[in-house]
Amino acid sequence: MRVATVAFYGCALGLLAMGLREMFSGFEENRCTMTYMFEYPEYRRIALPRRVARQYPAYGLYLYGEGQYAQDTRGLKLAGAPVLFLPGNAGSYKQARSLGSVALRKAEALEGGVHLNVFTIDFNEELVALYGGSLRRQTHFLHESIKAILRLYKDHEAPPHSVVLVGHSMGGVVARALFTLPRFSPRLVSLIITQASPHQAPVLSLDAHLLEFYSAVRQRWVGRAEDLRNVTVLSVGGGYRDYQVRSGLTSLPCPQDDPSKLSLVVTAVPRTWVSTDHLSIVWCKELVLATVRAFFDLIEPETGQFSDDPERRMAILNHHFIRHPVRVLGEQLETPVSLSGSPKTWSEVNTLRLAYSAPKEGQAKYFLFALSSRRRAYSHFYCRSNNLEMTSWVYGCTQMNGSMCVQAVDLSFGTELLPAYKVLTLSLSELSSVSHLIVVASNLNGRQFTVECEWQRQESQTVSVPVPHVLSFGMSVSDVTLNSTGLRHTIELQHFHQVYQAFRISVVSHCKVTKADRLPNVYIMKVPWFREDSVTTSSIPSVTEISGMLHTSRPDNSTGVLLQLHTAPNCLYKVSVRTSFPRVLGQVLRFCGPVLPVYVAVALLLACGGQMSSVVRMGRPLQMSHAVARSLQPHKVDLPVYLLHLLLRYSWFQDGWSTLHLPPLDALPATSPDGMTQEGLPLNEDWPRLLSPLLYVLGAAIAFWGSVLLRLFLRLLSLLLAPLHRPSVSRDCGTLRRRTQLLLILCLSVLGWASCGALSITATFLLHLYRVLRLQMTERSLSHMLNLAPEKQTDKEKGTGEKEKGTGEKEKGTGEKEKGTGEKEKGTGDKEKGTGEKEKGTGEKEKGTGNSEALDSKLKECNGAPLLSDSVLQDVRDDLQLHVSLSALLTLPVMLCAPSLIHWTRNLRYSVARLDPDPCWPHSVPLFIASLLLINCNTFTLSYSKTLPITSRLLLPLSVAMVSFSPLHLYRVNYFVSAALVPLAVSCLF
Repeated sequence: MRVATVAFYGCALGLLAMGLREMFSGFEENRCTMTYMFEYPEYRRIALPRRVARQYPAYGLYLYGEGQYAQDTRGLKLAGAPVLFLPGNAGSYKQARSLGSVALRKAEALEGGVHLNVFTIDFNEELVALYGGSLRRQTHFLHESIKAILRLYKDHEAPPHSVVLVGHSMGGVVARALFTLPRFSPRLVSLIITQASPHQAPVLSLDAHLLEFYSAVRQRWVGRAEDLRNVTVLSVGGGYRDYQVRSGLTSLPCPQDDPSKLSLVVTAVPRTWVSTDHLSIVWCKELVLATVRAFFDLIEPETGQFSDDPERRMAILNHHFIRHPVRVLGEQLETPVSLSGSPKTWSEVNTLRLAYSAPKEGQAKYFLFALSSRRRAYSHFYCRSNNLEMTSWVYGCTQMNGSMCVQAVDLSFGTELLPAYKVLTLSLSELSSVSHLIVVASNLNGRQFTVECEWQRQESQTVSVPVPHVLSFGMSVSDVTLNSTGLRHTIELQHFHQVYQAFRISVVSHCKVTKADRLPNVYIMKVPWFREDSVTTSSIPSVTEISGMLHTSRPDNSTGVLLQLHTAPNCLYKVSVRTSFPRVLGQVLRFCGPVLPVYVAVALLLACGGQMSSVVRMGRPLQMSHAVARSLQPHKVDLPVYLLHLLLRYSWFQDGWSTLHLPPLDALPATSPDGMTQEGLPLNEDWPRLLSPLLYVLGAAIAFWGSVLLRLFLRLLSLLLAPLHRPSVSRDCGTLRRRTQLLLILCLSVLGWASCGALSITATFLLHLYRVLRLQMTERSLSHMLNLAPEKQTDKEKGTGEKEKGTGEKEKGTGEKEKGTGEKEKGTGDKEKGTGEKEKGTGEKEKGTGNSEALDSKLKECNGAPLLSDSVLQDVRDDLQLHVSLSALLTLPVMLCAPSLIHWTRNLRYSVARLDPDPCWPHSVPLFIASLLLINCNTFTLSYSKTLPITSRLLLPLSVAMVSFSPLHLYRVNYFVSAALVPLAVSCLF
């Protein structure tokens, strides 16, 4: 193996490791607070109708409870508002305990008996994100569960007419799939909250049933959404900590003019501001509190049930999840508002900035800002305070009485809550009816706080900075220095609008005078086209690093990303923007990582094709690592794919394509919510095609090092299994008789039909793996025996020499006998001596012959005793290289079919029937038949095959087709592997 090849694939592996490390660990630490149960949680199973229980034996419906509440609800006499939790992929119904426990504590702190009844569904922890056959069954069971829940309230004075659904991961997708059922009434569900649910597309499209399910859901919510506008849906993504479901997939596919659908990232939720991983989003206390507060605000006090008003639902969700105005929800103030106080409590501010700290003594305080002298010079008024009481604090005066305002309008509804304080920005152009602005700084309760206000010119406090090119590798930097004379600055990051861009944004703050009572800095990265804002808080002075990455690309020519700095006055701020190459790789893997199996399969397929071509030319295959290294030819695969995409832009080619009934070409995953077609497939984008060569290199690196690890694994496993097998030197070890092959084909066909197609594929793979292990053991035995062969040859030569010596002595004794009778005894003695020497030589010969026979007895096999030579060893090594390549290729179908096999195995305790639906049947039949036939294949047979030259050339078009049709349909990889193995098996026969 060449050093350059190893170095190249070592660098490619390093790039892959760098990107994976950034994707899995290159984010902030988990700042979520754990939710705890104060009493032992109980899950009371709800009895379902016999028909439902018999039809869904693996599923169950439970009511969550703790302590006294659990005792009170034993009779299932419920009076609360029903909430149903839906677990996701491999999720447990017990994950509802965080929501249920916090809701119970909240109800105990309130008066009036308003509370929630939290139900949860046991979906048997099925892998529905990987196996789509259960999604429709889960949807039907959810429908039956909702009807069963509502029946529990039939004796209630004001029974609920709908159930609120909270779905985690795939549970959120199942919740939306309810509306695709023909007999489901949309009135049964009025509100759905989903957490880390991939609404746009599945993370991995491992079977066709999964994509069909998504297509039906999208068509219902996008194509026929007229009757769903009264259904409120909130989707929350986990942020960068969630590497299982990226937040771009959590955006709701719905009409743009539908106001009842909200999509956001948890980092933008007020009073949360943290990123969560895929599991912690369920128990993150900050998010659970926001959800429970919204639920209790949604309950009507008169009925104790959730409101049926969609506008009220949206107002409450906006209050808790979009923009918290630091006001009591629903508080109605009179307009105009009458203000009171003595003249001593009023102070007019004539300076450009106000900085006020409330004393320990309680007092009333009002600051008055005249607008008449500021309208022309300034465009905005900015104010912030760390007094987070839920009260109004900024007014616009409409009637003055001397130095006091007697009537005013409340302007506090535009307040925005930040981690350290609340801020309010007013546009002076919208305050034409107001003469003065009033800031209330009263602390009647003696609480100390700080208020800072100033007049601002927005254009002078907004700076545009072009970001460095993504391929600058951090060598270039864009920076700007802000001499902070104000409290807020905005930096527009020009040309920052694609997900593959990633930057390290460093903000260095320095103040000449250090003050202990300064309010901290707050940096907000605002993304105008999606609610994925991130908030960072830092002290003064400090060096703060902000991760500049996007969850979605800009869908249009809207405003770029804004970096909003809430700063301290009279301080110096230096902002530097530098490309982070590891984060760029992390973003590439985050968005395009799910399609890497396609490029791994292409590399293995082309490596197999290279071995077949080598057999045609030289009669023996290349080594597996050499074949993978030579298969790295992206231009042969990517250029035809580019050409197809280019031709499909012409109508005449599209017509011909449709005439042939060919499926649409797959592209890499879409990066913006609007970049999806009606079927959920991404629209053509140019930038993902530029990443195809990089993905090809990474896929080839996985195939290269994977083949190395496979060889090491086979050697280790063969060492462990060697004592259980007789030594062999035959290249046919581990093969099957023709009758046995036919019997196995019949048995595996019946097994796959009666149970699971993936089981037949796995069994075939194990049989082929046994063949490879036997070849590996034979190769080791032959190598060891050839090392002993020189010693055997030396012993044979030594025995022959002694025989010749004995013969010479015999002739000498005969000569002495002819000289006389007197010398007879001497001659006879010499003869006997010569005879003894002869016997000695013959003994040595027998000894050498005995060693040879002992060695040959170990070489005997049921198929015969071939001659031990280097050519035999080379033949075995050639067959081993061939079958290692085939085993690596067969590994992909086994891995892609594993979820359906796991699902079938886990459901054996409920039913031994066949898997229905089975995504691997009947498509697996050609695959395992070809694999069984290839077990007996060897390079000698292939070298005389008439069809092998055609088969070796067929693998490149199959690779092009795989890249064209499989990135968004991973299950099609099995089809192309079958299409490659079937002609190869034919080549072994003819």
